[in-house]
Amino acid sequence: MWDAEGSGPVRDDALPSLFTGFAAYPRILIAVSGGPDSTALLHLAARWRGSRAAGPDLLAATVDHGLRPASAAEAAAVAEVAAHLGIPHRILPWTGAKPLRGIQEAAREARYALLLEAARAAGAPAVALAHTLDDQAETVLFRLARGSGLTGLAGMRAVTARDGVALLRPLLSLPKARLVATVEAAGLPYMSDPSNTDSRFARPRLRTFMPALAAEGLDARRLATFARRAARADAALEAAADAAMASLSADPGPRGGLAFELAGFSRLPAEIALRLLGRAIAAAGTEGPVELAKLEALLEAVPAGLNGATAPFRRTLAGALVAIRGRTLVVTAAPPRRAKEGTVPISGVEAPPVLGKKGPRT
Repeated sequence: MWDAEGSGPVRDDALPSLFTGFAAYPRILIAVSGGPDSTALLHLAARWRGSRAAGPDLLAATVDHGLRPASAAEAAAVAEVAAHLGIPHRILPWTGAKPLRGIQEAAREARYALLLEAARAAGAPAVALAHTLDDQAETVLFRLARGSGLTGLAGMRAVTARDGVALLRPLLSLPKARLVATVEAAGLPYMSDPSNTDSRFARPRLRTFMPALAAEGLDARRLATFARRAARADAALEAAADAAMASLSADPGPRGGLAFELAGFSRLPAEIALRLLGRAIAAAGTEGPVELAKLEALLEAVPAGLNGATAPFRRTLAGALVAIRGRTLVVTAAPPRRAKEGTVPISGVEAPPVLGKKGPRT
C-alpha cells in the first residue's frame, strides 16, 4: 500500500466505469484468492451486477495451491463469502508434485491453467483478476529489473487474452489501500498471504523499496502512467510492424515459413525489423519464448549476410532457421538438432527458447 492517493472505500457511483467492460460477456469467472484485493473485486462486482436488470452471470473460483496447511480452510472461507454475496463458487485444487525451485512461477502457471479450465467448463468466456495500481507498479519495476523491452514495460493490460479466454483487470486504476478500505467497510473477512512479505521472492524484495521511490516522486501512479505511455508506443510500433509485414513479405519457398524482401528489410528501423524477425521466429520455431537479448544479437548479425559475405548466412534460434537466400531473408523451422551442421549458434546456444507472437519474452 505505497500509493498515497486515495484511501476511502469505492463508492457505488464508481462501479459503472470500473465494470463497463463486463457487459460484453454473458458469463464471467472471478478469481478470488481470499486476499483483500480479490475479495474487494468479488464484492464490487456483486454490487455492480445487483444494480443491473440482466447479465452477465457471475461465478467465482479459488485455487487451493496446497502449499500451506491453512490453504484448504482459507479456500472454504472464500466460498462462504461468495455464498453470502449470492455468487456460485468453486474450489480448484492444485494436485500433483510441486517443484522445489521456482515455486511462485509454477504456482502462477498452475493457477492460470486451473482458472481457464474452470471458465471453459462453466461456459465463461472471461476471467476477472484483481490486479491493482500497486501490482501494475511492481510489474513495471520487476520487468525493468529483468531487462524487458517496451512491450514488457507496458505492464498489465486491462483486457488481454490467454488460450482463447479473455482476462479482465478492472481494478488497475485503484490503489490497494482503497480495496482494503472497501472490504473493511463492508465487514468482509480477508486473509494475508505470508508469501507477499517473504524476502526469498523478488516481488516482496522490490516492495520494500517502494516507499523510498514514492518519496522521490516515483510512486505507483507515476509508474502506471509510464506503463500506459509505453503501451501506447508499443501499439504504434506494432501497427508499423504490421505495415512492414504486408509490404515486405516474400515467397518463402517450398519449405514454408515466412520471408522478407531483403533490401527493404535492411532499411527498416531496428525496432520494426526486430519485431518482424521475432514474429517470423515465433511462427516457425518450436522452443518457447526467446529472450530479447538473443533476438537482438541475431538481428545485429543479419547485416553480415546483407553485405556480400562469402559464407552463407544461416543462424538458428528457438527452433527456427534464419537464412538469406538470394534477395530474401527466410525463416523456417530448423531441422532436427543432429542435422544442424553448418548453422551458427547465437550466444553459444544452438536453440534458445522462442518468442511469442507479438515479440520477445518480457
